[in-house]
Amino acid sequence: MSKVSLIIRTRNEERWIASCLRAVFSQRFQDFEVIIVDNESTDSTLARVEQFPVKTVVTCTDYLPGKALNLGIAEAAGEYIVCLSGHCIPVNDLWLETLLANFDDPGVAGVYGRQEPLSFTPPGDKRDLMIVFGPERRVQRKDSFFHNANSMIRREVLDRYPFDATVTNIEDRVWAKQVLEAGYKIVYEPGASVYHHHGIHQDGNPERCRNVVRILEELDRRETSIDSLLAVQEMKVSAIVPVKGPSPTLGGVPLLDYTLAAARASRRIDEIVVAADDEGVLEAARRQGADRLVRRDESLSRDYVGLEEVYRYTLARLEEEGDFPDLVVLLEITYPFRGRKLIDTMVEKMVLGGFDSMLPARRESNVVWTRDNGDIRQVGDGFVPRKFQEPVYVGCKGLCCVTRPGFIREGRVLGDKVGVYQVRDPYAHIEVRGEGDLDLPEVSLPRLARVSRLVAAVGR
Repeated sequence: MSKVSLIIRTRNEERWIASCLRAVFSQRFQDFEVIIVDNESTDSTLARVEQFPVKTVVTCTDYLPGKALNLGIAEAAGEYIVCLSGHCIPVNDLWLETLLANFDDPGVAGVYGRQEPLSFTPPGDKRDLMIVFGPERRVQRKDSFFHNANSMIRREVLDRYPFDATVTNIEDRVWAKQVLEAGYKIVYEPGASVYHHHGIHQDGNPERCRNVVRILEELDRRETSIDSLLAVQEMKVSAIVPVKGPSPTLGGVPLLDYTLAAARASRRIDEIVVAADDEGVLEAARRQGADRLVRRDESLSRDYVGLEEVYRYTLARLEEEGDFPDLVVLLEITYPFRGRKLIDTMVEKMVLGGFDSMLPARRESNVVWTRDNGDIRQVGDGFVPRKFQEPVYVGCKGLCCVTRPGFIREGRVLGDKVGVYQVRDPYAHIEVRGEGDLDLPEVSLPRLARVSRLVAAVGR
């Protein structure tokens, strides 16, 4: 019988649940079991959960917070019950034992821990978390504030005072009021902290919120970056390389080889997936070190089919085999001059910036025109000195687009919050589709790589 039972509530948490469970199963205190209570997720949350040794998954229909927790508690065997939201991630490996240490006092019914914002948490939510969850421990005898995103409760107390299964929210405060009136104490333990990307309130004047956050951050200089949370090295990053037909060559070297060399050189990419319709390309990819080969369906090679469908098909094949990446890097073979650090830098900037997707782009200072209902329309400031121009960026999606699998599953590449990474290497965004596109008949792969590294070094 486990000493602690963790009840983790989920609803479409594929972006967070793997990081949550990695942190849970990395705790120094290991006498626990994990029970997932899922509110009918429609994304890959439950498939991600299957990658971890959870005890059971309970489905909660007609969700109410107290009802969901009671369903999980009914499956629990522990003396202590932890309530944790699926999008909260313990900050360190002492989180669980720090919560538990508070129960040396028999008068303590429950403990709730600190919730810290991420670097990209909106100002209003960041303000709320920083105000409510401060650095000082509190013992509450009258204050009924309690929060089940990160809490631990005695099982014997829950047996006498279960959560109200009918309230639509604040089931935690309703419960806390009841146990305080029964003579118990509640503890706020800041040493047991989790990262939480949104706050407990979701309103307020944005400008005022920013000012409050600025002052609080000056008073509390603790690091709020997610580098220690969603450490990129803990995330699974898969590169997908689509190839249609035989691979064209440059300098006598297949374009595929340049892209695979760049992917292999990345410290962040964990697996390289080549999706091709040509057996020769698939065999060449295998020899060049690709980790997975996907034979594209012939229908995906028709001229009117976009790469979004190719990516969706490829991701579906991976997930059918239990392979669930946290991030996907999309690399097209027509860009042979990628800088050595391009891929890793874009992955890191996307995660640390809290973006849905990261798109490479080059700044264009020349006049740019577009066609609008048959008319030619100027984009940007046009003939204005460069230092006074508002920047216009030209996307290079095939160079290195980093995105999340949920968007690919929906048949699109980019999410709603897109970060733009300016590519300053003048070689990197050159697109080549065959020998005739660039007159480099004697340039080999190693020489191209050296040129690209040299240009990138000068650009820094």
